[in-house]
Amino acid sequence: MKLIISLLFISVLSLTPNTNDGDAILGTWLTDENKAKIEIYKEKGLYHGRIIWLKEPLNEKGQPKVDKHNHDKTKRARPILGMNLIQGFKFSDGKWEDGEIYDPENGKTYSCVIKLKGNKLEVRGYVGMTMFGRTVTWVRAEVTD
Repeated sequence: MKLIISLLFISVLSLTPNTNDGDAILGTWLTDENKAKIEIYKEKGLYHGRIIWLKEPLNEKGQPKVDKHNHDKTKRARPILGMNLIQGFKFSDGKWEDGEIYDPENGKTYSCVIKLKGNKLEVRGYVGMTMFGRTVTWVRAEVTD
């Protein structure tokens, strides 16, 4: 009887989704319009993501794209490739929150929350409250040699 109860308990646990795995988002993600790949990594307990690939890495002059729209003029010469796009996320209650996402296309930084849905990330940038924002979906990138 104890064996049956133990097996039943183990079966129930195996069916429960593992929402306590904050590291589940680690890896490489393809952005919603396939313009970039973001590598999400963990450092000092927080989650961040840097741009590791751009579909169009060069500007119209054939030079690497830079952060030309940044409101901080001292950062306008930094390359887009390699920059942190998301930073400072904490994992709590099945989602990553309290972080920020930077949009190099307009030079603005937004509050952000991230949710994992299978092999997709729902990335919601917002101002003030989450209802005032926009959600994009990133797909886990295939690993290539």
